[in-house]
Amino acid sequence: MEILLGFTIAALIAITGVGAGTITAPLLILFLHLPVEAAVGTALAYSAAVKLVVVPAQIARRHVDWRVLGIMLVTGIPGVVLGSVLFKYIARTKGTDLWLYLAIGVMIALCSAWCIFRHFRPSQASGTHSFRPTWLALVMLPVGAEVGFSSSGAGALGTLALLGFTPLDVPRVVGTDLAFGLCIALVGGGMHFGYGGISPMLLAQLLVGGLLGALAGNSLAPRIPARTMRLALSVWLFALGMDLCWHALTGVRG
Repeated sequence: MEILLGFTIAALIAITGVGAGTITAPLLILFLHLPVEAAVGTALAYSAAVKLVVVPAQIARRHVDWRVLGIMLVTGIPGVVLGSVLFKYIARTKGTDLWLYLAIGVMIALCSAWCIFRHFRPSQASGTHSFRPTWLALVMLPVGAEVGFSSSGAGALGTLALLGFTPLDVPRVVGTDLAFGLCIALVGGGMHFGYGGISPMLLAQLLVGGLLGALAGNSLAPRIPARTMRLALSVWLFALGMDLCWHALTGVRG
C-alpha cells in the first residue's frame, strides 16, 4: 500500500506539477491513518526528495532566477523554522490533535481552491508586473511558516507571489518556485526529523514507489492533458482538505 501510494503521488506530480507536500500529507493521514505529527514531517521529507530530482533539470534549463530565489529564502527559511517549531509545540500539547487536523485541512483546502481559481482565471503571462523585492520577502515569511506547519503551500502560494511581485516569465516562475520549495522542504524536513517527526520506514517505501511513479508519470505526461488533470486533482485535494476539517469539527463537537 505504501509503495503504491508513493507511486501514485509521484506520478501525479510528474503529470500535473501539483506540490508533493500538498498531496502527501492528507493521503498519509486519511488513507494510512498516520498521526498528524509524523504525516507532516514525512511529507516534507518526501517533497524534498522529489524536488531533488526535479530541480537540477530546472537549473540546467536556466529556469531558476538566483537573485529572486535569494530574496525568497531570506525570510522563507526563518518562516519554515518558525512554522516547524510552532507545529511541534502544538503537537506535543495534549488534546490538540483535532485542532491540527482542522488547521491542516483548512490550509490544504485553501491552496486547492486557489489552484481551481487559477484554472478558470489564469494569471497574465510574463513582463506584466514590476519587481517588488520587499513585498516578495514579506510574503515569503508566512508562506515558509505554513510549509513548516502543514508541509503544503510552497507551490501554490509561491507561484502566486512570483507572478504578483516579479516580472519573471512562466518557466522561470516554475523553476524558481521549485528551487524555493526544495530549500525550505530540506530545512523543514530536517527540523521534523530532529524532532522525531518522520517515519523512516514509511519514507523509504514511498521513495521506492515514487521513483517508479516519476518515471511512469514522465512517460505519460505528453499523452495526458495536464491542465484538465490538474483541475481534477485540485478538486479532489479540496475534498480531502474539507474531509480533514469535517473530522476535526465533528470530533470537537463530540
